[in-house]
Amino acid sequence: MSDLADLLGKEEFAARHLGSDEARQREMLAELGVGSLDALVREVVPAAIRLKEPLKLGAPETELQALADLSAHAMHNEAWRSYIGTGYYGTHTPAVIQRNVLENPGWYTAYTPYQAEISQGRLEALLNFQQLVIDLTGLPVANASLLDEATAAAEAMSMIRRSSKSAKKLYFVDGATHPQVLSVMRTRAQWLGIELKVGDAHRSLDPSGVFGIHLQCPDTYGHIEDWTDLIAGAHKAQALVCVGTDLLALLLLKSPGASGADVAIGSAQRFGVPMGYGGPHAAFMACRDEHKRQMPGRIIGVSRDAAGRPALRMALQTREQHIRRDKATSNICTAQALLANMAGFYAVYHGPRGLARIASRVNFMARLIAACAHSEGEAFFDTVTFKASDGIDARARAKRINLRKLERNRVAVSCDETMTLTDAADVVEVLTGERPGIDAIARSLPVEPASIPSALRRTDKVLGHPVFNSYHTETEMMRYLKRLENRDLSLVHSMIPLGSCTMKLNAAAELLPISWPKFASLHPFAPPEQARGSREMLAELEAMLTEITGFAAVSLQPNSGAQGEYAGLLAIRSYFASKGEGQRDVCLIPASAHGTNPASAQMMGLRIVVVDCDESGNVDLADLGRKLEEHRARLAVLMITYPSTHGVFEEAIVEICERVHRAGGQVYMDGANMNALAGLAKPGGFGADVCHINLHKTFCIPHGGGGPGMGPIAVAKHLAPFLPAHPLESARAVSAAPYGSALILVIPWMYIRMMGASGIRRATEVAILNANYVAARLAKYFPVLYKGASGRVAHECILDLRKLKDTCGVTAEDVAKRLMDYGFHAPTLSFPVADTLMVEPTESESKDELDRFCHAMISIHGELERIKSGTWDRTDNPLKNAPHTATELAGEWKHAYDREAAAFPAPWLRAAKYWPPVKRIDNVAGDRNFICTCPPVEAYA
Repeated sequence: MSDLADLLGKEEFAARHLGSDEARQREMLAELGVGSLDALVREVVPAAIRLKEPLKLGAPETELQALADLSAHAMHNEAWRSYIGTGYYGTHTPAVIQRNVLENPGWYTAYTPYQAEISQGRLEALLNFQQLVIDLTGLPVANASLLDEATAAAEAMSMIRRSSKSAKKLYFVDGATHPQVLSVMRTRAQWLGIELKVGDAHRSLDPSGVFGIHLQCPDTYGHIEDWTDLIAGAHKAQALVCVGTDLLALLLLKSPGASGADVAIGSAQRFGVPMGYGGPHAAFMACRDEHKRQMPGRIIGVSRDAAGRPALRMALQTREQHIRRDKATSNICTAQALLANMAGFYAVYHGPRGLARIASRVNFMARLIAACAHSEGEAFFDTVTFKASDGIDARARAKRINLRKLERNRVAVSCDETMTLTDAADVVEVLTGERPGIDAIARSLPVEPASIPSALRRTDKVLGHPVFNSYHTETEMMRYLKRLENRDLSLVHSMIPLGSCTMKLNAAAELLPISWPKFASLHPFAPPEQARGSREMLAELEAMLTEITGFAAVSLQPNSGAQGEYAGLLAIRSYFASKGEGQRDVCLIPASAHGTNPASAQMMGLRIVVVDCDESGNVDLADLGRKLEEHRARLAVLMITYPSTHGVFEEAIVEICERVHRAGGQVYMDGANMNALAGLAKPGGFGADVCHINLHKTFCIPHGGGGPGMGPIAVAKHLAPFLPAHPLESARAVSAAPYGSALILVIPWMYIRMMGASGIRRATEVAILNANYVAARLAKYFPVLYKGASGRVAHECILDLRKLKDTCGVTAEDVAKRLMDYGFHAPTLSFPVADTLMVEPTESESKDELDRFCHAMISIHGELERIKSGTWDRTDNPLKNAPHTATELAGEWKHAYDREAAAFPAPWLRAAKYWPPVKRIDNVAGDRNFICTCPPVEAYA
């Protein structure tokens, strides 16, 4: 390239995304003895599936070009004032939370807190969220978020089915439940063998005929009532009761727990999280203590570390789907941790008085509008209904206001914390055609919540813990957020080499647009013409994903990877049912599969049959043949991860797909490892029928400490009619909003546009290069368990540590904890094979960072040799005692090895040392003494 051409050319984003330039790539290729990236790909990816032409995605765009194009889409959105409600409300995100959490990579690049010792900050934030939910719902146990309100209700239904002593199959749902919630519950019930009955709880409920009941308070029309007597009657009939509720309303309303409810669910969206055209938002679930072991999702618990100090971790962790597989309580993997953190911080920042003031103000606005326009309801919190008057639609358009249209020519208005007196006057003018004297009417209304009957008002104190009463100035809040951030290890510190988790760069340019009001302020059920820009962007993303996967159609609705699995299996079961083959209910799953696969299959009412793997980690073709023949008449689907969870490209994938099809089944491909395929091979081209795509992995949506995630599905033409549909229009919805967590879909759109066809392919090639480089460097120290036919791995490798226990009394967990002393998050521990570490370096890491990780692992190997030789004691050594804290080093030293070996085992630690805040945590003690609420301050003394 000439100097002038270089000067005037555009700088490609791929050079920023990829960790190594061509010179460094050549060095790594030389280490592997390969002449080029293309040659390495030919060794790794089977010839039968490799693409013969580039993707049709166009040329890469610069950051500025892509942002300008997306901005043009945003300008096609119309940000009207939306008072539609139904679980989605306008809210103010405090700037201190937006800047220091939502837009801070120290918070959004962290991984799920499986390694609790280096996750204490986000664990405390999630514990705050749990405490918030526990206090407001009046129930003693809460989880650390679910995907959305509708899936939370569906999970509660399943949980009640597991917990109920009744043999009945009927689950009653009050007809005043939010319609999108009811839609998702219908989808879930159909395949679990649960009969759903929807009706008026006062008129058509017979508690003796049901195993469970779902009620809503406030209900979808805004009405509130005391369900205490009905719940007591249900309990006498051995039925359990779930109440869908609203956290802000519960500042003023009697809690579900005080009414006798067994479970409470809802959304924390209005606690400072934008509507975002549907998500992401943290849903919540709380329950009575006797049901805690049936609760889905993650629960943060309090335990102690090896020094006896309080420490946090995920409680009851063996219930996690990746361990329990088909015995899991749900298939939830990704939750909404980042959004739960935001909601919890919103409560911390405002405190109980501030939250009560916001709730009272919202109720005041609803009462003000009701007084001015003569509402139909008397007992309500924030939503009031009216008879629609002539000309109301035209007046609403003129004021750019969205109201909710109801049956029988009625409308509803849901007030929120953003509403002003001027907004209220505008709403009244839309409703009545006349402008009220709003100030005078406001002065005439009582301040206390007169629309809430005294029997329904909250009388108990909430949020008394010091954390909700200490950080109400921005200075104190900023410092609190920073203190928590400093207790975590994230991508701002070092690579996170987790296999099958793809902790790659989440570029700032990709994340910038999520804060744009034109995207963030949209209500998911706003008229489509107001969301034209978002819908254009989403259609383009669907087209890009269709091209990358080679399928005919894509649904963006599933709001997690596991939700994508569920949606894919739903499409397959619906397809067979449409052909009169509903008896097909057998799901074949290789032994190497992700734990979410059998969990998702179980939720779809499928019978799981495991297919063995051979010694190389591939599907055992002989065993597959036997299982296909045995279950031919009832075969529905084979779920297969490709490349496999063992980190290899199976050579027989085309043959496997063909054999399943000949047996009458469908092939579901788990796309968790799409980052090893994108640009090199298309699942739709080598035999799969459906594939979910983890946008929070391959396409750069950040993990956020355990979510948000997105798991769209791509399907072949024959399955397209069975994709998830709009929740207000179909019984085939899997999430509450039409496009799931639509706000974060700007991230993969930006990534694909900036990478272009060439960048997408190059990212995959470099991911494969980095994994093979790490495998080659570490193979003589830690054997690589599985390799492909050419002796190479795919995008990740499994290091075999199973012999260490016999040779030096050390486990893979000890190595994982010791890596913390070196400033690294551990690779994936003991999955998919016990006592191994699965390493995935991703394309975003530089050769220098890969070498630093390899140096740490090789150094740990040297430490193992010292234990093996007897130089270090088998029980008192840096691995068994890892991690080491600054407090420990400053105190009395009782170990045979010195402080230097403990805390500074590598030279780079002198320049920048991450100190684990706690020592190794006792998980067993935490489960035996289960606590999921914030401990008193004295506990940390």
